[in-house]
Order: sequence, then C-alpha cells, then structure tokens
Amino acid sequence: MDGDKGLVALSATVKHFLSQPKKALIGGKWLAAQSGKTFDVHDPSNGQVIAKVAACEKADVDLAVAAARKAFDQGPWPRMSPAARGKIIWKIGELIYHHLEDLAQLESLDNGKPIAVARAADVVLAADLFQYMAGWATKIEGHTIPLSVPYTPDAEYHAFTRREPVGVVAQIIPWNFPLLMAAWKLGPVLATGCTVVLKVAEETPLSGLRLAEICQEAGVPDGVINLLTGFGETCGAPLAAHPQVNKVAFTGSTEVGKLIVRAAADDLKKVTLELGGKSPNIVLDDADLELAIPGAASAIFFNHGQCCCAGSRLFVQEKVYDKVVEGVTKIAKAIKLGPGLDPNTEMGPLVSQLQLDRVSNYLQWGSEEGAKAMTGGKRRGERGYFVEPTVLVNTHADMKVYREEIFGPVVVAIPFKEVDDELIRRANDSVYGLAAGVFSANIGKAHRLAARLRAGTVWVNCYNIFDAALPFGGYKQSGWGREMGHQVLENYLETKAVCVNL
Repeated sequence: MDGDKGLVALSATVKHFLSQPKKALIGGKWLAAQSGKTFDVHDPSNGQVIAKVAACEKADVDLAVAAARKAFDQGPWPRMSPAARGKIIWKIGELIYHHLEDLAQLESLDNGKPIAVARAADVVLAADLFQYMAGWATKIEGHTIPLSVPYTPDAEYHAFTRREPVGVVAQIIPWNFPLLMAAWKLGPVLATGCTVVLKVAEETPLSGLRLAEICQEAGVPDGVINLLTGFGETCGAPLAAHPQVNKVAFTGSTEVGKLIVRAAADDLKKVTLELGGKSPNIVLDDADLELAIPGAASAIFFNHGQCCCAGSRLFVQEKVYDKVVEGVTKIAKAIKLGPGLDPNTEMGPLVSQLQLDRVSNYLQWGSEEGAKAMTGGKRRGERGYFVEPTVLVNTHADMKVYREEIFGPVVVAIPFKEVDDELIRRANDSVYGLAAGVFSANIGKAHRLAARLRAGTVWVNCYNIFDAALPFGGYKQSGWGREMGHQVLENYLETKAVCVNL
C-alpha cells in the first residue's frame, strides 16, 4: 500500500453529495431520523469518517411502511399501465449509466472495492438489471384454464388467472455489493407494481442513497420507494416484523436470515432469502490450467473474498494439485492491495473493523488447527482494514476454515484422487449450496459433475459470471427463492384464480 498518493480525485458532484446531510427517503421526502440520531460512515482504507447518516429506528420504520402502504393502496404505481412503469424503470438504468463515474467513486470510497471493478462491473450490472426488468413489466401474464367440473357437467365457465403485486415489500441488503444488491431488489419490485421499504447496510449506505435520488429523478412516484439507513437490530428487525409488510426479501448472512424468518412468522409474511455459501470449486487433471489457475484465484479473491458465492473450497485432482496451488499462490502474492480509489489497486480493504476481526480470527483458528499458509495469513499494515490474500493447505473437514463461511480472501486447497462418489460427497458436504465451479476439458464429465452438485449456480470453466437474465440463488441454508431472471418476479407476485359462470 502506498498511502493516499495517486488516488482518483472525487468529482465535484460526489463532494457535494458527501457534504449534505444523509437522511431517509420516506413518502417522497428526505427526513432526518425521528430521534435525531446519526451514525458515522467510514472509509475502510483508512478508517476515516466520510459521512454522517440518519440512524433510523422503529418510529422511522412505521412512517416508511405507512408511506409504502398508502402508495400501494391509493397511489398510481400499481394501477399504472405496465408500459408506463417499464419506461420509468428503463429511465433509472439510463440515469445510472449517466452517473456511472460518480456512482463508482461512491461505491469505491464507501465499500473499498477497486474503482476499476466498480466502473466495469457494479455500476454497469446495476444499470443493466433495471433495463432488463423494464422489459418484464409488460410481460407479467396470467392463463386461461379450460374447466371440467364433474358436478356441473352442463355449465360453461371462463376461468383465468391474474398475476398481481404482493403489496408492500421490505427489502434488506448487504454491504458487499451495495449498489448492485439494491438494483437486484428494486428492479423486480418495481416491475411487478409493488411498493417497497429498502434498508441499506449501515456499513455502506451511500450508493443506495444516491440511487434513491436517481429513482426520484426518473419519475418513480412518492412513497413507492422508501429508503432507510440504520442498524439491523433497531431498524432491520422492526421492518421485518412490521404487520403492514406483506413480504420480506433479504440478502445477507444465514444467521440473520434465520432471524428474518422468525420475525416474519407471526403473520406469515412471504419471505425470500439469498444467504451464505462455502462453495466448492473443482479442478480436474484434464483442465486447461492456463484457464483454471486464474479462474480459481478469481473465484476466491474477487471483491476481496467478500462474496457469498466465493469459491472458498478448492478441490484439485492430485496429478495437478501442486501446479494449481503454486499458480494460485503466485497470483495471490502478486495482488496489489490498496485503497479502492487508487487506479492501480487490485484488492481493496475489507469493509469494516468488525469484518477485519472476523477474518483475522479465522486465520488464527486455521493456524492453531494445523493449516499451513502458502501465502498471506495475516493483516497487511496498521491503517485500514487490509488482509493479505491467503492460500491454506493441510486442511481437513473438521476445521473452521474448511467448513464455515469466512467472507474474506481465504481459500482452502484440497487434493482428491478420482472423480467419483466420494468427491461429490465431499463437495456437497456443507450446510450451504449457493454455487460451485468445475474446470475440465471434458465437457461431458463437466456436465455430469454439474448435475450432481447441490448448488443453485454451477460455473463450468469460468466463475463469477452474472447476467440479469440468469437466476441466482441457493440450495439448503443458502436461501429461498431466486434473484434475477424471470424467476425473481415470482418473489413479488400473487396468483389469483377467477372463475366466471357463463
């Protein structure tokens, strides 16, 4: 790390945005928290305060839900023509593209990710998601159903189904992809005609706040999108439990996901969850190692390892195990750590002191349990929340680093002999089932492996490939439901059957 020299200079608009009080969006108005409380937002590269944000609590939740309820029950959004809704959603995507550099700067400053990644991936994918969902607004259709009612054989009926918005939706998103996770949630909720209260992560609220401004600029009516900033216990929990919320959509840890389910249980809210993972990435001995080695490194080190789908368990066939571990280790050693706003940075800091402590604890536990670090294994520097990219060997299935989600740039490399039932058992031996990877030159073998891996996404000869049209979600304790693709619309729709006696 080279200090703050050579950092991308913040634009005048970003500086102005940061200088303004950060309030909650409720019913189309920007409001301070009812309590008057605020909390600090930090730059993870140096720990400095970059903004103060409204600390919303239950009173603010009540106001936001009431605004969303009014907008759904009385407002124009659910009654607007699908084409008109679609045009507004498309406009959001256009405006994201227009403000690409400002959004990338905010995301890099707030989250710590390299600005080059924010520009090329986070902001562009967010814009694309809205424009993809804009097209679905006009394609939410029911069906006509021919009836054969045995006890009224001479009657004629016209029976059909209607797809209707579920109502008021509470959405809670994480800090690892703040802008993109907001887009994943807001795009489909808008396309289906719902209204929403979105709680952004307390660690990274800035791009979500700017996105809410963009949604207003695009013409989203007041009360359709309400945005709260606050902590999980005092803002997220009362939102998930609120009796006027019809559905909760959450992305985050499996532990908090279980709390969301309990909070929703009293009034049987609909719930979708996109949770954690401990994903297996399998390299066969016939793989193209010039593809597999950088692919395996990217699978774990992308976004500082702060990915729910990170390929954190690297299974390598014995014949090529040493080469793959050596290659991934070489890449890890060469990764340039630094502030996200440094254009030369390849890996930024972890998002917070809390996350730094979490990852550091896992590295210590791994060492105590006998794991060997081929590279990394410790914090980098004393300023900011940096952890070295780490490759661990000599691990086994009883170790915490092997079984538990670390959510940092730490991979365990595991040799295997044959592509057999035992490999499948080991790969699937996890409470999670979010993603998996397979690297092989034998496409038939890769297909057979992909079919047996219990994961919501299997990447073959690639990793971390996302598209708005490709559904994403998990098996087992990695969640319920899917994000993106046309499948995500099911999260926010009810099916009504209508039967007319002719």
